[in-house]
Amino acid sequence: MNFLYPGFLFSLLAVAIPILIHLFNFRKFKKIYFSNVAFLKAVTIQHSSREKLRNLLILICRILAIVFLAFAFARPYWSWGPAGSPENGNLVNIYLDNSYSMEAVNQEGSLLDEAKRKAKEIVKQFKINDKFQLTTNDFEGRHQRPVNSEELFRLIDEVRVSPAERTLQQVINRQNTAEAGKRNQYNYILSDFQEQFAGKSPLHTNPKSTLSLVRLKANTIPNVAVDSVWSLSPAHKPGDQEKFVVQLRNYSAQASPGIPVKLIINNQQRALATLNIPAGKAVRDTLKFSGLSAGWQKAKISIKDFPVTFDDQLQFAFKVSTGLKVLQLTGETSEKYISALFGADPYFKLSTLSESAIVYAGFHHYNLIILSGLKTPSSGLAQELKTYMKNGGTVVIFPDLEVNPAVYASFLQALDIPQSVSLSRDTVGVSSIALKNKVFNDVFEEIPSKLDLPKINRHFVYAGNHQNGREELMGLPLNQPFFSKYSAGKGRLYLCATSLNIRDSNLPQHPVFVPLIYKIALTSVQEQPLYYTIGKSNYLQTAPVTLNPNQSLRLITDKQEVIPEIRQVPGQTLLYVADQIKTPGIYELYKADSLLSTYAFNQGRAESDMHYADDKALQTIFGSEKVNLTKPGGDLSWKAVENNRTELWKLCLVLCAVFLAVEALLIRFFNKLKT
Repeated sequence: MNFLYPGFLFSLLAVAIPILIHLFNFRKFKKIYFSNVAFLKAVTIQHSSREKLRNLLILICRILAIVFLAFAFARPYWSWGPAGSPENGNLVNIYLDNSYSMEAVNQEGSLLDEAKRKAKEIVKQFKINDKFQLTTNDFEGRHQRPVNSEELFRLIDEVRVSPAERTLQQVINRQNTAEAGKRNQYNYILSDFQEQFAGKSPLHTNPKSTLSLVRLKANTIPNVAVDSVWSLSPAHKPGDQEKFVVQLRNYSAQASPGIPVKLIINNQQRALATLNIPAGKAVRDTLKFSGLSAGWQKAKISIKDFPVTFDDQLQFAFKVSTGLKVLQLTGETSEKYISALFGADPYFKLSTLSESAIVYAGFHHYNLIILSGLKTPSSGLAQELKTYMKNGGTVVIFPDLEVNPAVYASFLQALDIPQSVSLSRDTVGVSSIALKNKVFNDVFEEIPSKLDLPKINRHFVYAGNHQNGREELMGLPLNQPFFSKYSAGKGRLYLCATSLNIRDSNLPQHPVFVPLIYKIALTSVQEQPLYYTIGKSNYLQTAPVTLNPNQSLRLITDKQEVIPEIRQVPGQTLLYVADQIKTPGIYELYKADSLLSTYAFNQGRAESDMHYADDKALQTIFGSEKVNLTKPGGDLSWKAVENNRTELWKLCLVLCAVFLAVEALLIRFFNKLKT
């Protein structure tokens, strides 16, 4: 129990008055002399014990009457929420859900407008000296400062729909970071409580604050969204055919037939499709086109779907490069197969260095490094290749079988691929090929029943416990590896068991050799993501950028300019944007007037699911946590704001009157014994 005005409790000292009256009898007795007591009237004799009980009961009634009268002025109350002292004031934190789902319309208008009106109603129930804070999905720093009601009204009016997405637990945690001091903290969450926002995991609240959920009435709306897009082309070459897969998702309980899909690149329509999407399902389609020129491409997938439109577009960006750089390090001056393969296509820019003239500093300029027939691969080369692969590079190794196997065993050990190497002169054939691997997945139009695979005359036998992270592209009998792929940092290493010498195998002349090396080269390109999601992508990657002390990079779009924080890491530059990106769109990265890269940002698709958590679902996720749930159209009056507080001052007045009445009855009707 708490008191609104505890200062009145000092009046309890008044209980000393009836106690003093009880201890001292102030009645005066007069002595009268009679000559004969026989003439006196019979006097009723009271027993001493009965008199003491009567006086004690009267004393108790008087004390209790004074106590409850003092309590009534002190305004006692009992709160079912966290105990607080109203005289210390209140800190009220109101969360306004300003996600895209709040654009939905009900009888009161848009949900966001209704939430603003209810927030102002809540504020009006508190006192003028109380402090307020506003929380939105943007988690803005300026909203962390306590303000008065007038300034809060202004902040509420400024709230607009935001692409930022939050969960209910994140909102609760954000509200609880407020420093309430001695004030009583009241947290309010005004939202439509989408299922993805509420979640299904148990939620935890702060026992020192009072949490109230104000659920807005939202109608389930049918919606189709552009869910995602990805490329099937391993590399983007000028004029080549491009393949992009687009996925649409139907969030409604009814099928959506005839949804038109457009692919627009650089403001020109490149592909068109029409999709029929079953209820609650996702459908994919591959869009094909060609004729792109070199440079950055600004693309957009768009559909038409009403009334929810914020997810009808998905923007992305990619680069059509003029060439792919390949470096060959060779110990064989007569090696011709790699140069013949890449020399036939001007897209590939092949550089060849002999084993004795390797320049380590230039490794990061190449997408692919091929080692063929090295006589003495050194540990220094291995360390440089490890750094190169750690930053995303791709390495292919064709050993020289004339070299002592122990040399290559030591070299592979330095590459963190522990292997024991021995030479086998058995003539065998490749027995398996991973046709589902992306290196081979589109090589064969039809898979013949009997594949003609390479024949091997000599090969290295690799044996070691490096099964984790190894993927066999081609294998020999008895599960021996022939052409294997290893993950190495952000990059990859491909290891062959034989050389490129035609005496050791027919691999260089076999039809599988060209698509194998060709696809490895194309997949070695480190492409940036097609798009980023606002609020989830904290940093961007770009090629290494060198800046002068007074220079900075700028991300520019039509509506916004961002200066990212720059961090240099080996092989690339990281751009930290944190929460600076607020608007979906295409952003161009500039160094002074030079365009370095292009990025696409989209809002997440969590808000696309227009299904909402009901009261039962909310009670389930909160479990035993004390939370007040206000239903749509529920009471936001002072009683609701008071959070189940029970005022006791009226009861105290009633009890005071009762004890005064009991005192009067004791004085008048208490039975007396007569003698």
